[in-house]
Amino acid sequence: MTTVAKIDDLPSLVGQHLGYSDWRQITQEQVNQFADATGDHQWIHVDPERAKSGPFGGPIAHGYLTLSLVPVLLTQVFVVEGITMGVNYGANKVRFPSPVPVGSELRLGAALAGVEDVAGGVQATLDVTLEVKDAPKPSCAAQVVFRFYR
Repeated sequence: MTTVAKIDDLPSLVGQHLGYSDWRQITQEQVNQFADATGDHQWIHVDPERAKSGPFGGPIAHGYLTLSLVPVLLTQVFVVEGITMGVNYGANKVRFPSPVPVGSELRLGAALAGVEDVAGGVQATLDVTLEVKDAPKPSCAAQVVFRFYR
């Protein structure tokens, strides 16, 4: 884990890989709950029997479920101390190059791509990848933006 003692130390980490999260198993229950929350009940996600004969050989997590894990997994990789608040500000680019099969294990890796001053704090841009254990390519590659306030 990379711990930053204060906002002013962030620029020194630009360009550096910050580390990896623990592996987290993706369950059918999570996928079903995400489907209920978003209204996306496509069979490739929520019908394990039908999904067995589908293009992925079984049910897969929604791409946006995968992306939604960024904030929670990132806290295992990167912490900024001495702030009053941190907010998820958005994403500049998101791609889903390969599926996340239900039952697989997923982890996040992150690198600090940039830091810029904003009113009351800084905006940090991170390049993140979410990868399935033993998969040949990442399941999600994104550039995400967080703001940290003094």
